[in-house]
Amino acid sequence: MNRRVFDIQPIGRFYGSSAAIRRPKEIACFSYDDQHNFRLGDSSLRYYYPPQLPADLNRGFDTFQKLNDAADEHLDALLDTVVALERDTEKRCEADIITWRGMMTKILTAPFDTMNGCGCLSTIKKLLANGVFSFEMNATCFQGTIFIEENNAYKNEQKQIQRNQRMPPGMASQELMAYWGYKFETISVLDKTWDEATRSEIEGREDLVVNNNAQYCSVVRTGIGRSRLVLGGEVDAIWDSKPDRKEDPINWVELKTSAEIRNDRDMLKYERKLLKFWAQSFLLGVPRIVVGFRDQEGIVRRLEEVETANIPSTVKKSGRGTWDGNICINFAAAFLEWLKTAIEEGGTWRLRKAEKSSVIEAFKVEETGTGDILSEAFLTWRTKT
Repeated sequence: MNRRVFDIQPIGRFYGSSAAIRRPKEIACFSYDDQHNFRLGDSSLRYYYPPQLPADLNRGFDTFQKLNDAADEHLDALLDTVVALERDTEKRCEADIITWRGMMTKILTAPFDTMNGCGCLSTIKKLLANGVFSFEMNATCFQGTIFIEENNAYKNEQKQIQRNQRMPPGMASQELMAYWGYKFETISVLDKTWDEATRSEIEGREDLVVNNNAQYCSVVRTGIGRSRLVLGGEVDAIWDSKPDRKEDPINWVELKTSAEIRNDRDMLKYERKLLKFWAQSFLLGVPRIVVGFRDQEGIVRRLEEVETANIPSTVKKSGRGTWDGNICINFAAAFLEWLKTAIEEGGTWRLRKAEKSSVIEAFKVEETGTGDILSEAFLTWRTKT
């Protein structure tokens, strides 16, 4: 088996000032409607407006219109948007890496994705044999660009494991807690600006049916170290409105919920959660996160606005050492440089990291072609231009 390995350890080599970062800039966007149909443009853009508190996140769980994401959509929506952009600009969208923001989040946070990391070979072999991984992705190189997607079969397996997981007595189910997040988004946004919305539209959001099929997705050009990236990812809302000048940053807002902090243990959990909050927002250029702090019954009691850029220094000052943003950035820069030499043109590769392992491995699963990672429409377009 053609196998290459990148070792995160020793993590100390990534310590210090962060590698060069290119500020994420939106170059295109697309939307999914309430039936999850793809649409170019910003038709599903939502505007942030604070919810009324206290807010019961359990309301409407029985009418939840939940997205069925079991089917493998690959990179199709992102690639369709890239094709439309290239048609419009008459320029190729040049990048070293094209992928979803979610994949880069997993890579960026890999040095700290488990707080009990262990590089023990016997442990790693056992985890690999049992199929326990922190992530598993598919990759292919085409025309000098590496395209990365999530391995859908693995994703579905993990979701089934989560559904079967028994929660401690008194705790909400995994499905209900996931709903709490979508409910918080629904009661925190408007489908028009505040001055255009009626009072009944603002005050009636708690009664709306929660539907997570609709999404606004931003496509950004960014860079980490010497690697150029094009990332696509969902954005929850905008603080005001898009600027007239495309060069100006956009005041996006990420909406999150978290358990109320009652003691040091809760604070430690929250700081670990902040790693993902930060990575997701950092990669798309989202400057602000609004966190709804809830009790164990799913009632939001207070809101807190968090500046994305300030999260790493806030965690660092706490003295717990749970994670370091500069290490994440330097690691990602080094890993992407390695990946550009590891993934050869042609064929399909698997990228995976076992839980509690410091090793990310890349190995070939198909010798030729690009698997189903790249759509026929994209391949046809790129081979014609």
